[in-house]
Amino acid sequence: MDVDVDHYKVLGLPSGEEGAKLSEKEISKAYKLKALELHPDKRPDDPDAHANFQKLKSSYEILKDEKARKLFDDLLKIKREKEKRLVQQDGRKRKMRSDLEERERAAFAPDPTVKARQEEERIARELKEEIARIKLALASKGAPAASASVKETKTSRSGAAVAGVGLDKEKMLKVSWEKGGEDYSAERLKEIFAEFGQVEDVVIKSSKKKGSALVVMSTKDAVVAATGSVCGSLSNPLLVLPVQPAVATEFTSSQSCAESDGLDNLVGAGYQAYEDSVLQKLQMYTSANA
Repeated sequence: MDVDVDHYKVLGLPSGEEGAKLSEKEISKAYKLKALELHPDKRPDDPDAHANFQKLKSSYEILKDEKARKLFDDLLKIKREKEKRLVQQDGRKRKMRSDLEERERAAFAPDPTVKARQEEERIARELKEEIARIKLALASKGAPAASASVKETKTSRSGAAVAGVGLDKEKMLKVSWEKGGEDYSAERLKEIFAEFGQVEDVVIKSSKKKGSALVVMSTKDAVVAATGSVCGSLSNPLLVLPVQPAVATEFTSSQSCAESDGLDNLVGAGYQAYEDSVLQKLQMYTSANA
């Protein structure tokens, strides 16, 4: 007889602890009722009628035998305890898995302190840029009236200053970079070129494909130190050239480098017009704040 068969259920009786409490009279009564239902004479069209009836008789013989029934009840009890343990183990495994996932989430979650500091730095940086923009806008508004009193004098190739302004081209750098990588703000450029000396001003001009700026240093030595240096982000480095090199050979070398990189447009006629425009703005700004 298959040990996996629940003989109580075959007779239509409750199983488990409730089945173990049934009397022999209750079992016999259940057998007789089930036998009338499953007898082959009442199921002439059922090909399994005989096999089902024999299964019913076998289950009844086991349950009416005291020793066999005791062993069967013990087997059912062991199975129930096993199922209970499995359920408990599954519950513990689910709990452990849930705890592990929670710890992993906590381990990889961003540190609130670091996140708050980064947000503070970002806002402070953007605020500085906005303040610089507002100052430049205010200076531009007051420039026309002030510039009327300024008499501009053309400088010689040696780099003589603009009369009344003190603007020396030998203290100025042309800076350009490609768009698509890290972009550069005026404040960021000031930070970068402060490594070579004091930065007096930065004027930015950008297009969709290229960014460029004019950086005014406090000394000629700072311009020489910065010229030819690799500055900014390595993923989007800055091309640094002097507006008017102090030595002609230095300009030739720098210009050749720019042309070999396909960036000769920076020192061509197009950039010259931009340079003159920036110089005019710087003159107005200096006069307005003089």
